[in-house]
Amino acid sequence: MESTPDQAASAVERHDCPKCGALAGSACRTRGGKTATRYHTARFVLVPGLREELEVGVPEDRGPGKPWKPGPTLEQAPVAEASGAPIRIGYARCSTAQQELASQLEALEAAHCKLIFSEKISTRVKVRPELGAALALARDIKQAAPDQPVILTVHELKRLARNAAELMALSARLQTDGVQLELLTGPLTGVYDPNGMGSMLFAVLAVAAQLDRNYIREKTLEGQATAAAKGNHGGRPKVFDDDMLLFARALKDKGVPVPEIAQKLTIKTGKNAGKHPSVASVYRALAEATE
Repeated sequence: MESTPDQAASAVERHDCPKCGALAGSACRTRGGKTATRYHTARFVLVPGLREELEVGVPEDRGPGKPWKPGPTLEQAPVAEASGAPIRIGYARCSTAQQELASQLEALEAAHCKLIFSEKISTRVKVRPELGAALALARDIKQAAPDQPVILTVHELKRLARNAAELMALSARLQTDGVQLELLTGPLTGVYDPNGMGSMLFAVLAVAAQLDRNYIREKTLEGQATAAAKGNHGGRPKVFDDDMLLFARALKDKGVPVPEIAQKLTIKTGKNAGKHPSVASVYRALAEATE
């Protein structure tokens, strides 16, 4: 629906706002009691022709930024049937500032995403603001227009999560909100409905992630066992070998002070090879030998 800002405003204001409570005939308002600069998403998606806009501004004659006043009472229009065309909300992420987002953003634009959220943040960070904002917007649209298909689109799955717990949490949220997930690349390319057959995707991914972690753990333990069998127990190399410890104990039994013992010993391996051990190291080695 092609419309002027005034026509869009009139269409939006024929409905109460589910978010701020503004009645039909009034512009949306902020928590601070001022007229909002944009209509809340949950309100303008009630107008099928505006659902794909995702941002509808409040005209100047409504006084954006000024103290909010209720407008004239209008006859409320019933919510129209869904237009059928899905709304795609894109999300792009990379882990470091050195990585680029351009390729992801281009792919999301080519997929007809109406609004794209992006950020440079590691998946190890539990709170990812832009992902949260994308999910919140998708939820608001579905709450305002339950029959409107809403799709969260990402370039590849690892942009969302890297472990089973996060995948299951994301799956639960998408199922609750009724939002679909679209993957643009990878072996699982396609659109998945979490309340339909797509729910199996998340279950399979969670199991796969858990199996992968178990495999890594088993291989690590096997490697440690093999190294231990060869006498390599990992960690920092020992400052004292058996010969040094035997010599140090002999000197101690003769009454030689520990500082002098330290000066008579030489480290044989590691980054301090050729140097004398510290007095503290000598005390610690003698004490452990005694125990």
